[in-house]
Amino acid sequence: DLRLLCSKSQHTINHICASHELYECVLCIFRYIGALGARVICDNIPGLVNKQRQLCQRHPDIMQAIGEGTKEWIRECQHQFRHHRWNCSTLDRDHTVFGRVLLRSSREAAFVYAISSAGVVYALTRACSQGELKTCNCDPHKRGRASDERGEFDWGGCSDNINYGIKFAKAFIDAKERTVRDARALMNLHNNRCGRTAVKRFMKLECKCHGVSGSCTLRTCWMAMSDFRKTGDYLRKKYNGAIEVTMNQDGTGFAVANKAFRKATKNDLVYFENSPDYCLQDKSAGSLGTAGRVCNKTSRGTDGCEVMCCGRGYDTTRVKQITKCECKFKWCCAVECKDCEEAVDIHTCKAPKRAEWLDQT
Repeated sequence: DLRLLCSKSQHTINHICASHELYECVLCIFRYIGALGARVICDNIPGLVNKQRQLCQRHPDIMQAIGEGTKEWIRECQHQFRHHRWNCSTLDRDHTVFGRVLLRSSREAAFVYAISSAGVVYALTRACSQGELKTCNCDPHKRGRASDERGEFDWGGCSDNINYGIKFAKAFIDAKERTVRDARALMNLHNNRCGRTAVKRFMKLECKCHGVSGSCTLRTCWMAMSDFRKTGDYLRKKYNGAIEVTMNQDGTGFAVANKAFRKATKNDLVYFENSPDYCLQDKSAGSLGTAGRVCNKTSRGTDGCEVMCCGRGYDTTRVKQITKCECKFKWCCAVECKDCEEAVDIHTCKAPKRAEWLDQT
C-alpha cells in the first residue's frame, strides 16, 4: 500500500496526491521508483489523471528530478514568507494543512501554484544540462555564432535547455487542470504559466574570454539560468500585487473583481477568494495561527510583534548564545576567533486567551 509505504518515510503525507496536493506527494513517491519500478509507483499514485500517469511511466528519470526540485521550491516559498503570518511551513508541521491552503482560491494558493511550477521547470532544465535525463541535454539551438552589445561570440559550453523544461512542466502539471472546465482550473492554469515564464525571464548570457592575457578578442558563451532566488523574489512581488478576479460571462477568462483596479495581465498572479488573517489556528482554512512565532520587537513591518502577534502581545525569553568575537588575522592565512557568550532576548507571540480558538477545525 503506497500510503502506508510513504507514511513510514521521513516525508509523511497523510493525503497523498489528493486534490490540489500533487506537489506534496512527489517527495515521498519518487523515492521508491527505483526500488518498485515506475509502473507500480505511477499506477498507485492517487490523484493523477491519465496523461500524468502515462508521463510518469514513460519518464521515471524526469519524475525523480521533479521530486528533487520539490524540496527547492518549498524552501524558497518558506524563505519568501519567513516574516509573515502565513510562512509556507505547514508541510513540516501538519501535512494535511498545506492542501487545505490550496483548496482555497486565495493569493497564497496562487503563489504556491506559481512557485511550484517554476520549481519544476528549474529542476528539469538543470537535470537536462547535467546529463541526468535520457530525453534531453543542452539546448541544441545554441550553435554557431551570435552577437550582443559587446560584439560577436561563439556559442559553446552547455546552454540550459529552458524550453524543454517549460514544455514538459506544462504537459505534466497542466494536464490535471485541463480535465475540468471551471473557474479554479482556469486560475491554476494562469498561475502555473506565470511560474513557468518567470524562470525564463532570468536567463542570462555567460561567457568565457579567449585571447592574449584575457583580452577577450574571442568569446565563447552559453545561456544559463539565474539562481532560483531571483525567480522567488519576482513571484513574491507578483504575490504582493496579485489581482482579485471573477470568471467572465463566457467562462473563458477573467474580469477584475474591482473595476477601480487594472485588468490582470498574463504576468500577474490572480485569485478569487480573500485570505484568512492567519492569526488563529483554523485547519479548515489552512491557518496554523501565530502563537509561538518569533517576532521582532522593534520592527513595524510584517515581522514586527504587533503585526505578527495580531495584537495579542508577546512573551520575552532571555537565552544565551555563543558567537565568534575578538577575531584576529594570523599569518598565513587564517582567522582565529574566541567564542563569546551573550544574552539575547527572544520574543514570541502569545496564544489566544480563548483556548477553544486553538481547536478550530
